[in-house]
Amino acid sequence: MTTMSKAEDARTLFTEGFSCSQAVLASFSEELGMDKETAYKISCGFGAGIARSGHICGAVSGAILVLGMKYGKATKEDNAAREKTYALVDEFLKEYTALHGSVMCPDLLGYDMSDPVQFAEAKKANIAARLCPGLTADAVLVLEKVMAAHR
Repeated sequence: MTTMSKAEDARTLFTEGFSCSQAVLASFSEELGMDKETAYKISCGFGAGIARSGHICGAVSGAILVLGMKYGKATKEDNAAREKTYALVDEFLKEYTALHGSVMCPDLLGYDMSDPVQFAEAKKANIAARLCPGLTADAVLVLEKVMAAHR
């Protein structure tokens, strides 16, 4: 029996109907000690550039959530954890931008999902189904690379 990579898992979750942010966080949920349902709920509002508002890509938001869950500050005294998390997020953002030119949903998709006309055009062109599975899988691959470099 072969196990699915996290990137493949995220791609599959997206194609099954979860948002990019949900797919990324859920693909790490077991490692983070979180059930998938909780991961889906926490990350639900971040999909499609934060609820189709034209902001940061949901897959990127999902990756940032993973980094926060894994390395984030949990006590008021733990400033080292905050600094590590910020450094890892910065590294992730730079790597993802190097790969795709941006972390902003409209830049990545070529459509501003907050604009009803562009949203309708994107739906007609099937942009999310064509581009988002790869963008989601790439977010996981970049995230794994960043995390592996800091173990």
